[in-house]
Amino acid sequence: MPRESNAVKRERAVEVCRRLEERYGPVECFLDHANPFRLVISVLLSAQTTDAQVNKVTPELFRRWPTPEAMAGATPAEIAEVIRSLGFYKTKAVHCVECAQMIVSDFGGEVPHTMAELTKLPGVGRKTANIVMNVGFGIVEGIAVDTHVNRIAHRLRLSPKTHEKEPLKTEQDLLKIIPRELWAPVNHQWISFGREICTARSPKCGECPLADLCPSVRMS
Repeated sequence: MPRESNAVKRERAVEVCRRLEERYGPVECFLDHANPFRLVISVLLSAQTTDAQVNKVTPELFRRWPTPEAMAGATPAEIAEVIRSLGFYKTKAVHCVECAQMIVSDFGGEVPHTMAELTKLPGVGRKTANIVMNVGFGIVEGIAVDTHVNRIAHRLRLSPKTHEKEPLKTEQDLLKIIPRELWAPVNHQWISFGREICTARSPKCGECPLADLCPSVRMS
């Protein structure tokens, strides 16, 4: 396949966003949450675990520890008992307590809303921070690249293969070719597309609305 110019790649990326906007429209956050604190904890818990699994444990979690102040007083063992059905639950339990404690001690009990401050919180990386800023505060500074977004970006060849295992580099690749005004809905729309059509195993290329834009389909 001949090397694609950045201009052509940008046109293709914009068309991808247009078609997925047309197909899915606004997509609500997949994690149940009532406020930014519950959102940051839910996203933290979702690593290496499905959103549906997280949504099963958070009602009891937030019933017992509904605020940063309450969770800051919990022990990791207590949290772990509630979230034990999740992957890496012991580490996540420690992060929940430490995250809540930092929100209380460093931010007056309010979840911060800048990338620099959010990524100081234990267990919170750039992907989590992007989701919290976007969904919780309506601030869009990037694109949250989870497994679905990463997979789609590479199948569409919008990010080089060398970045396939580096989500932060994949995000930077997407930010360069997708206009800023289109960033906000990318994560949730692409997740919807990844779950419905562009699945990790056995993608439904014959039903794909992006088939004519996808080098992976043309090469298969």
